[in-house]
Amino acid sequence: MDLDALRSFLAFVETGSFTRAAMQMHRTQSAISMQMKKLQQDVGQTLFVKQGRQLTLTAEGVILAGYARQIIHLQEHAIANLSTTAPLVLLHLGCPDDYAESILPTLVQLLHQHIERLELNITCASSPELQQLLDQGLLDLAVVTRTPQTEEGYLLCHDKGVWVGTQDTKLLSLHTLPIAVFKRDCRYHQAAIEGLIKQQRAFKVIANSSSASALRGLIKAELAIGAMANLSRNDLPIIENPQLPFLPNVEIVVVKSNAKACAISDERLHFITQRFQSEFKYP
Repeated sequence: MDLDALRSFLAFVETGSFTRAAMQMHRTQSAISMQMKKLQQDVGQTLFVKQGRQLTLTAEGVILAGYARQIIHLQEHAIANLSTTAPLVLLHLGCPDDYAESILPTLVQLLHQHIERLELNITCASSPELQQLLDQGLLDLAVVTRTPQTEEGYLLCHDKGVWVGTQDTKLLSLHTLPIAVFKRDCRYHQAAIEGLIKQQRAFKVIANSSSASALRGLIKAELAIGAMANLSRNDLPIIENPQLPFLPNVEIVVVKSNAKACAISDERLHFITQRFQSEFKYP
């Protein structure tokens, strides 16, 4: 079996889409389709089945996914062990700004503990923007949020959305509720806006921002209350008010690019995320 085809296959397994797999592998969708057709011929089994408009793995496809990961791990392990010198390891990591003060320090510490001679470049952006950079091969790893129903990436921790404000805030009594939220591609932005609209409650968006520190500054100045992740609020008090819309729970994961040979193997990344789960201190 062709290793490049196996990487493309794993890209589909991770993303659930030939389109995104093609983006990550820097190939056309037709080239990915040809690789998958050849792969099915090589193993003599049907690997994909159509369910509605989506392609999913057959039982044989699931089995192959397990073997494919092992094969890629062995290749990476062999290359690493046969290297006579330890080269400088350049790793491009993406992280949302709202998790830069909570998630990032522990993750960076673990990466340096388990990767020798690591040079780490960090990009802060929203989860959707980081996904695009990952697909384009501009990032090796990205910390992103996922809904609990999906399996993308390696789990770091769970988080929940909360409403925050200053202690004894009087803003809730205003006829038009002032709010400060992340940009439109944030789950908490969507949940807050849609929830208030459904409640037919008058509100005004004071500001949209991709910066958690900017939002916290506006909230501390009593200009608005905010909807954000619990891990992003720092010392801002949680507003326990049943009249405010529910904000969703999320899982925070680290996703590895399939677009190129990454400086960190899946095996090591899995180990690091397990260590993260045991060492991370919740605020």
